[in-house]
Amino acid sequence: MKAAPDGYTLLLISAANTINATLYERLNFNFIRDIAPVAGLIRGPLVMEVHPSVPARTVPEFIAYAKARPGMINMGSAGNGTPGHMSGELFRMMTGLDLVHVPYRGGAPALTDLLAGQVQVMFDNLPTSIEYIRAGKLQALAVTTAARSDMLPDLPTVSEFVPGYEVSSWFGLGAPASTPADIVDKLSGDISTALADPRLRTRIADLSSVPLPMSPRELSTLIVAETEKWAKVIKFSGAKAE
Repeated sequence: MKAAPDGYTLLLISAANTINATLYERLNFNFIRDIAPVAGLIRGPLVMEVHPSVPARTVPEFIAYAKARPGMINMGSAGNGTPGHMSGELFRMMTGLDLVHVPYRGGAPALTDLLAGQVQVMFDNLPTSIEYIRAGKLQALAVTTAARSDMLPDLPTVSEFVPGYEVSSWFGLGAPASTPADIVDKLSGDISTALADPRLRTRIADLSSVPLPMSPRELSTLIVAETEKWAKVIKFSGAKAE
């Protein structure tokens, strides 16, 4: 925020920045005001998954199972306010389910307890869980993005059963707000060119993601929309920063 606005100091921004804008009550900066969006980078799905002991193989089956057991199903996450936590709270908000959030200090211990059956459901980044899903150690129910993932093309999206549901793990680049427009435009154009490189697109696909070429204006629109969206979810869930 206070770096020289010369284009040489950039910030890797993500959905977490749009969550933190509401999650933290006393930030000494305003993300939308103080960071100039430069370009989008990549977008990928989270996966809604359950321990195999849960007798649900689809999202509707899980909803029915959970509705019959209010307050009895534990939902693990990497911590309060993390994208995985917010994905679960958005799902709760849109389905009316009573799930018990169990925050961990990081994704690894949360995933370990999901594998052990200590928690029953989790929304996790797909690359982290995909090998456990393929090995049958976890049961994937759906991906959270609007479109299906090429990594698991037969797996539906949550929105196929809960219309309007969408969560992405996305990343972009930002610069200090006072960075001149010509520098921002130069960086944005070069990044978009790089994202069209077949070798880079293949590497991004290996990470279960897709390129997210966005102009500064388009990225700004995404940031504002995500900030408003997560503010509603945080208010609904009562989530507080740890």
